[in-house]
Order: sequence, then structure tokens, then C-alpha cells
Amino acid sequence: MARVRLENVAKRFEDVTAVDDVSLEVADGEFVTFVGPSGCGKSTTMETVAGLTKPSDGSVYIGDDEVTTLAPKDRGVAMVFQNIALFPHMDVYENISFGLRLRTYDDEEIRTRVERAAEIVQLEGMLDRMPDELSGGQRQRVAIARAIVRDPDVFLMDEPLANLDAKLRVHMRTELQRLHRELGTTIIYVTHDQAEAMTMSDRIAVLNEGRLQQIAPPLTCYNEPANRFVAGFIGSPSMNFVEGKLLENGLETENFTVELDPASIAGVDVGDAATLGVRPEDVHLQDRAGSIDFPTDPIDATTDVIEPMGDEIFVYLLLSETETRTMDDDVAASPNQLLMSVPPDAELSADEPVEIVLDRSQLHLFDADSGEALAHGVAEPAGKDAGARSTEADR
Repeated sequence: MARVRLENVAKRFEDVTAVDDVSLEVADGEFVTFVGPSGCGKSTTMETVAGLTKPSDGSVYIGDDEVTTLAPKDRGVAMVFQNIALFPHMDVYENISFGLRLRTYDDEEIRTRVERAAEIVQLEGMLDRMPDELSGGQRQRVAIARAIVRDPDVFLMDEPLANLDAKLRVHMRTELQRLHRELGTTIIYVTHDQAEAMTMSDRIAVLNEGRLQQIAPPLTCYNEPANRFVAGFIGSPSMNFVEGKLLENGLETENFTVELDPASIAGVDVGDAATLGVRPEDVHLQDRAGSIDFPTDPIDATTDVIEPMGDEIFVYLLLSETETRTMDDDVAASPNQLLMSVPPDAELSADEPVEIVLDRSQLHLFDADSGEALAHGVAEPAGKDAGARSTEADR
């Protein structure tokens, strides 16, 4: 096991910057996932750790050793790729042991390692099968076992579940978590799938356009996103965003005003533009908002499209009578639309007038220009003195 450290790593391909000044540290035994949209630099960043790509600038450390110029075979890492790439003419035992045989381990050591790896990934009794006799999940386990037998300091996994069907991906997520618990090895995992990142990781590193946006535990990225990009990327469906302007007693948007105290938010002044963020689960029907301690004033809306999901219902809301939703609209960024999540027993139909409230304790404010987070939770109304705030906190 070993920690991994990147210091000001950059990778440029002619006029394209794939990785831009990334610095981070993965602790010994930690499971960290690189997540972001296609082309954000997550795979290239992993490849610099593996030694498959030489960084244009910066340094890579594994343990206490700088490995920036070392060949991949000398770094103590093992990789599992999206393309499983098993040898079709070799059985499972031969596929798993292939790397060890190249390194001239003796037969007894190879057998011991292969059997141990097969037990860990639950492939006992299958070592004599050919790849075309295995299911997709079993072939992926063979690829993982092939990495395990090398006893690496660091596992690098580049979208290893992307080619599996949805049900099998969920199962393999559980298998990988169990594997990490049993081995205790440092794992760096790359995916564009939020569910994989949120469920498996100790921390997630969110990247966009080659830059590290935030690295933190999954729920911290969800509840306290560092900027608007993280807020919009983490969470499905996405966070709603509404542009507004700070007044003496609140944030005024095109269709409603949220009561808040600008003086309690560092770095802003009355008159500044700001972006309000609210997740669909923090938008509530007025008659179901009794459990909310800090609701906004009621907001008039009209239901548009209703999507039953089984355990919840997604409701697209129009805040303006003249607004119509099209397939090309991004509801999360429209000033006149909100997406709401309600319980499955809610009785709603399209084109129905409703009143909604937002949970002020769960609202987010972002700088309108930079997108950096200004506040998470704006429950404190304007005009309350510090003594009143202290008294409420004591309760």
C-alpha cells in the first residue's frame, strides 16, 4: 500500500491542455474517485499516475518516491481498464497468471497467488474455463484478479464497469467495495457515473476542463459544493439554478424573493448579482411543508411534465404563465422553471396550479461571475441580531 501525491501536474497536447495544474494527495489505503464529464482530464490524470502518460509539468509521487520519470512496470501499480482485454485462447488461470509468468515467478508462487486472487473475487472452481464461457461480470472479475496477483501498492481503475449492464454494474459496485475492504489497498478509480463515485469512494475528486474543482467526501461535495459546477454535476437530477440580485432583506429573482441577510454572507454586498441553487428534494408543495423549519414565502407555479419514478415523482414546474418547456431547455438553469421531487403518493396532474416553498436551510448561493460558493443554507433572515442567533443556536 502507498499514498499517491500529485504536485502541479499538467499535460498539454499541442494547443490542448488536458490536465491543468492539478495537485492532490490520496492517502494510504484510501479509495478516491476521479469524476467529471467526458474530456475533463480524469483518465489523463490517472495515466500520469500509471506512467502511461508523461506530464508536461509537475511531479508524481507514490509513497515517498518520485516516480515521474519511471516506467509503468517500476511504479508498483496495477490497472483495470474499461476494455477487459482477456486472452481468448487462455483459460482463467492462464489469464490471471500471465503477468506473473512474464516476471518468472516459480510455479508454486504463481499457483498460490492465483488461488488467493480467485478466492477474493469469487472465481473458485472457474479457473479452467475459457473467457467465452464466462458472463460479463465474471470476465471483469478475471481482470481484477489479474491485477490483484501482482500485489500492487496502488490499484488504478479506469471505468471498469462501463461496459456492463445496469444491474450488473450495481452488483460489481458492491463487489469492489468488499474488495477494497478486504485488501485495504489504495485505489484510484475513474468514472463519469455519479452513482459509482458517490457510493464507493472515501473521497471524490471532481474535475472539469482539466482543473480540479473539489476533492472531498461524497456527501460534502453534495451538501457543500465548492462552486456551481460541482453543485450542478453532483446529484441526479441536477440542482436548480436561478439568477438573482441581493437586496437589503433577501435575494430577488424574476419570479420570487428569498428572505436572507446579506450581511451574514462574507464577500457580498447589497446590489450584487448572485445565483441561487436549490436541489429538487428541497422544493416542497405548500401543503406538505409543515416539517420545514425555514420555508420561503409561497411561490405560485404550474405543473408541466410529471415523471413517476417509483420511489418519488419528478415534477417540472413553470413559474411564468408565458414560459413553455422544450426538449432543448435546461430546466436546471431556466429562470422560469424548477424541478421538484415529491413523494410517490402526491396526487398531481399536468397544468395544475400549485404553491411551493423552498427550504431556506438547504439553499445555496454562488457568485454570479466566478461561480464560487458563497453560502450553504440561508435560514437566517435579515435583521436578526447576534444575540437572537445565539439563543436559537443554544436551543
